[in-house]
Amino acid sequence: MAGRDLDDSGLFGELRRMVRTTGTVGGIAARIAGHRIGITGGSAAHAEDLKGVLGGLKGPLMKAAQLLATIPGALPDDYALELSQLQSNAPPMGWSFVRRRMSTELGPNWQQRFKQFGQEAAAAASLGQVHKAVLPDGKIVACKLQYPDMTTTVEADLKQFRMAMGVYHRLDNAIRQDDVIEELTERLREELDYTREAANLRLYGVMLRNSESVTIPRTVPDLCTRRLLTMQWVDGRSLQSVLDTNPSQEERNAMARALFEAWYVPLYRYGVIHGDPHMGNFTVRDDFGFNLLDFGAIRVFRPRFVRGIIELCEGLRVGDLDRTAHAYEMWGFRNLSRDTMTVLNEWASFLYEPLMQDRERAIQEDEGSIFGRDIAARVHAGLQRTGGVKPPREFVLVDRSAIGLGSVFMRLGAKLNWHRMFQDLIADFNEDDLARRQQAALQEAGVKVGA
Repeated sequence: MAGRDLDDSGLFGELRRMVRTTGTVGGIAARIAGHRIGITGGSAAHAEDLKGVLGGLKGPLMKAAQLLATIPGALPDDYALELSQLQSNAPPMGWSFVRRRMSTELGPNWQQRFKQFGQEAAAAASLGQVHKAVLPDGKIVACKLQYPDMTTTVEADLKQFRMAMGVYHRLDNAIRQDDVIEELTERLREELDYTREAANLRLYGVMLRNSESVTIPRTVPDLCTRRLLTMQWVDGRSLQSVLDTNPSQEERNAMARALFEAWYVPLYRYGVIHGDPHMGNFTVRDDFGFNLLDFGAIRVFRPRFVRGIIELCEGLRVGDLDRTAHAYEMWGFRNLSRDTMTVLNEWASFLYEPLMQDRERAIQEDEGSIFGRDIAARVHAGLQRTGGVKPPREFVLVDRSAIGLGSVFMRLGAKLNWHRMFQDLIADFNEDDLARRQQAALQEAGVKVGA
């Protein structure tokens, strides 16, 4: 009787039910849980399974998993490593299906609105695929067309995702993920609305209008709907193809400076961050500037939060624990013990070390390890030892961007004085000024900010 109760109820019963959902995120989660409590071996193989399952999903759930993989202890190490390398391999829609989808978005005579429209997908996106087209006036555009019924698909995937993370949290409480999951859920739901992404494009066009190193495509408003985004086609090469040509150190540094500007001018001048610095979301121009292509994962912050980032960097730089404690409060962390804060400082020091050292350097000087992996393991162990932590919602995309950009800077092999670049950005920082700039930019772009 006791044995049957153990098998069929409580945690083990939940694991058994999840295993039956073979091929789903829930099924993989059961294996993660088993790995955590020693029920089964082969975690590397299970991680490959997870990568395969999520990579085949038509939806942004893959992004949610990748975002979690950047938070120390949110997933087991093997899984985090596989997810960091994950790419979508969902099959493209065929031409007959594309025609029906375009008819739904623009009406039965939609082809008359284009001089040419490529039948084959030019690129894949997390929610759809991109077609190259020519307008009647000769302008070349990119049409991002959403896969069908994505709202239902995403909601079903999110349900599985919450279940998976719930089981994992019951076995490892280093990270209390309630607010993290809520943040990911809201951001992923926003990505379903391409009219919102079009507004984000306009917002970045406003914030970076004076940049000579970053190109933001212009939208074509009368060819945009909730499930179709039409924008200027911009020519560029993938970062990997550029690196394959063995660019000079000067060219590598130029690319790093352009990316730094693209990500951190919006953050420190306007309180806005692009939460997905994935190499598929930008291309390299001939002058080693960048074209930004995807604007689904955009987050607007309170000016006070941006001040908290600056205060944390400065507190760590001068070794002022009271200042760092106040900075964490501005971030939204609550009731941190000194021991927990010491562990968090280790992670923050890793992320912001290049910004604190006034010298030319690589973004990570230990070239023998994957960016952040070794320190993440130590931080995870420290959080387990000190009782865990509940990251605020704002933490998620800032952490993701820092890790994602750091990985790109490592791949570039850039050597710059990151401290001077950062100080130039924040030299005249003022919360009230940021609030005014932010409000003006949001209004000009037509971006509506929710809770």
